[in-house]
Amino acid sequence: MSKPAAKFEPLALAVLTVSDTRTPETDTSGDLLVARLKEAGHALQARQIVKDDIYQLRKVVSDWIADDRIQGIVTTGGTGFSGRDSTPEALAPLFDKTIEGFGEQFRQVSVADIGSSTIQSRCLAGLANRTVIFCLPGSNNACATGWDRLIVEQLDARHRPCNFVAQVRR
Repeated sequence: MSKPAAKFEPLALAVLTVSDTRTPETDTSGDLLVARLKEAGHALQARQIVKDDIYQLRKVVSDWIADDRIQGIVTTGGTGFSGRDSTPEALAPLFDKTIEGFGEQFRQVSVADIGSSTIQSRCLAGLANRTVIFCLPGSNNACATGWDRLIVEQLDARHRPCNFVAQVRR
């Protein structure tokens, strides 16, 4: 007897832009992620822009991890090697479990667009307090690639053989 098909379950997501220069008017990568998550049927629960500072990043994300209304977080920015890029250093210690394959898969799909420059992406993902967290680079192209090629399926209960919907809190 075959298992019945899963139904789509909208999630409550938060979007965090990590930048010393972006404003609500210039946050195009954050806008892209908000549009994509809404198009996919999810709800935007929170959105913020934070300076690229380890402790400010940890505070915002820690608050969201503790918020029972938020099931997932997508960040954009701070994953490179320049200047104050510190998203991996700020957020990796918060993870209960690291999703090792996310950064690997992101770089694999990105190589077609940006070639060897993909090695400069330190994007990562993890689970913390049953909240899934995806950290993407700050460019619109990288956000589109990450969402369209990886995240959208992993936040859809219908995606087989597995997805992260069952792992997030209800």
